[in-house]
Amino acid sequence: MLGRGSFGHTGAMTGRAEITRRARAHGVAVSYQNWRGHLVQVPDETLAAVLRSLGDDRALGDDRALGGGGALGDDEPPAALPGALAHARAPFPAGRSWGFAVQLYSVRSRASWGHGDLRDLADLAAWSGGGLGADFVLVNPLHAAEPQPPVSPSPYLPMSRRMISPLYLRIEDIPEYQELSAGDLTRVEALAAPLRAASGTAALIDRDAVWAAKLAALELIHAVRLTASRRAELDAFLARDRRAIGDWAAWCAIAEVHGPDWRSWPAALADPGSAEVTRLRRTLAGRIEFHAWLQWLTAGQFAAAQRAARQAGMTIGVITDLAVGAHPGGADAWARQDVIVPGISVGAPPDEFNQRGQNWTLPPWHPGWLAAQQGRPLAELIAANVRCAGGLRVDHVMGLARLWWIPAGMSPDQGTYVRYDHELMGGVLAAEVARAGALAIGEDLGTVEPWLRKFLAERRVLGTSMLWFERRADGTPRRPGGWRRGCLATVGTHDMPPAAAFLTGEQVTIRAKLGLLTQPEAEERATAHAEITGWLAMLADEDLLPRRDRPSPEEFTVALYAYLTRTPAVLIGVSLADAAGERRPQNMPGTVDEYPNWRIPLTGADGQAVLLEDLPGHPEVRAVAEAVSGGLRRGRPGDTAPQAPGGTAPLRRDRGAPRRAPRY
Repeated sequence: MLGRGSFGHTGAMTGRAEITRRARAHGVAVSYQNWRGHLVQVPDETLAAVLRSLGDDRALGDDRALGGGGALGDDEPPAALPGALAHARAPFPAGRSWGFAVQLYSVRSRASWGHGDLRDLADLAAWSGGGLGADFVLVNPLHAAEPQPPVSPSPYLPMSRRMISPLYLRIEDIPEYQELSAGDLTRVEALAAPLRAASGTAALIDRDAVWAAKLAALELIHAVRLTASRRAELDAFLARDRRAIGDWAAWCAIAEVHGPDWRSWPAALADPGSAEVTRLRRTLAGRIEFHAWLQWLTAGQFAAAQRAARQAGMTIGVITDLAVGAHPGGADAWARQDVIVPGISVGAPPDEFNQRGQNWTLPPWHPGWLAAQQGRPLAELIAANVRCAGGLRVDHVMGLARLWWIPAGMSPDQGTYVRYDHELMGGVLAAEVARAGALAIGEDLGTVEPWLRKFLAERRVLGTSMLWFERRADGTPRRPGGWRRGCLATVGTHDMPPAAAFLTGEQVTIRAKLGLLTQPEAEERATAHAEITGWLAMLADEDLLPRRDRPSPEEFTVALYAYLTRTPAVLIGVSLADAAGERRPQNMPGTVDEYPNWRIPLTGADGQAVLLEDLPGHPEVRAVAEAVSGGLRRGRPGDTAPQAPGGTAPLRRDRGAPRRAPRY
């Protein structure tokens, strides 16, 4: 466990100069520039708390090794570190393309159990790739949650980032399902029927009900004896990553007895390698095997979704999403106490849209301990997330260089930045995705150091450009030619209201009702109105909207996505919620119970559920898809592949089977 710290009690510090010296030595920012461009001094109390968390006796011994190099808040990066990883480069897309960005749990079909699943993902990829010319599907993190209800709704607060949540399993696609007795098939059907019915409604997604039903069905299926070939496949899967799967499965089995937060377990269970945990691994061997079996099933169905995407003609396929961290009481935090820092949460300082800052309640990795292991924990994490995937989106990619640390008991605006070895972290990311033949996309929105985007671009890690943030110095929209090429261009993100809500003003209304504004509502509305007026003028300048009265939300959404094709961005992500006409955001940062975060199913402008089978005939979805695919065709004569940074060859892949007609 962490000690008081090598620097002694904070009372021994004499004044700001001493704590500043210690903070800079450990790579902790003593000041930073906020989103308004003002310099903010970090309070001494924050610096002292962060330094205590970094002062473990297991650290490498010198100040620089603990935290990274130099004072933060400067415009220059710390000195580059030598090593082979500095030369690693990620693959680059072979040409400009587009794909849907989805919260998979919200995308349901008539066959799914009230929650989008991996078969739904396969079918969405097959339809959008074969029928619309999409080249990828970007999904939310599919990371594993609690092993029994209640299940945390946020995909960005998982119990493990290395495992896939069995919530995404399609029960009927498990081969052993077909071997159930007639009685057991009847029981499974009884479990499924009310959840399938719920898929056709706009009611909030009930993960607890879904997982309780799937868990009961899975336990029936688990009793079916595997064939010799299936047993061999399972054994090979377990052998590939035995320690990580074993730790996850053991945590699940113990959590079923003592609860899903290891910090509340008996003290003898706090160490995964303790004698008591070893004893429990034997006692709970059956449940441990069950949870390992679930991971085998989910990995197999995910691989099937990627195969479906490639067979439909996609060169990229499924792009997974890597959350910033995992739950402090979860399996990753339990198994990797050699790198996790307790008593600290990561988040973000106040910004334009989240004016109170954000606390994601996720513990950070210790920069010194991570460096001491030469980045292996990160390498293993990335490898697990790109296995069988076509790409990886790294949420808050700025965390490769620095993270906003918030000491326990403090508010988000009382945090500070802590430096990481960006050369090591960026090199590991590029090397692992290159090994998997997958793209890397960094979510670099918000407060970004000026040098970081260049650093990532040199390693061919694509950035993210979001339309609402693409403005010139005077606040007016940035013209298409001023956008980046090496990026995924989007209109919004899962943390932003849908496009239609900006036109209607609902994005201000909902934040005002939730108490998330820091200026009077009238001022916020005036600002929002000015921004929309600017975008309407820009869209008219591009001949994407006529110069007349305000367009309908549907027309506005189509024009925004057509606008993205006028930029040089190599990838364009189309929010399926935007295309369907949804008005509600999936997540409202700064809320917990005040808003149904991560539980909103895909619905249309009329508030009615939109199912996967409805998409081919959905006029608004098709209009957005046609605007993007048509815009890309017009914008890339001859379909010339973009030159990758550094003169290196772009990623090219066999496009698989010919594109085929929609499956519905």
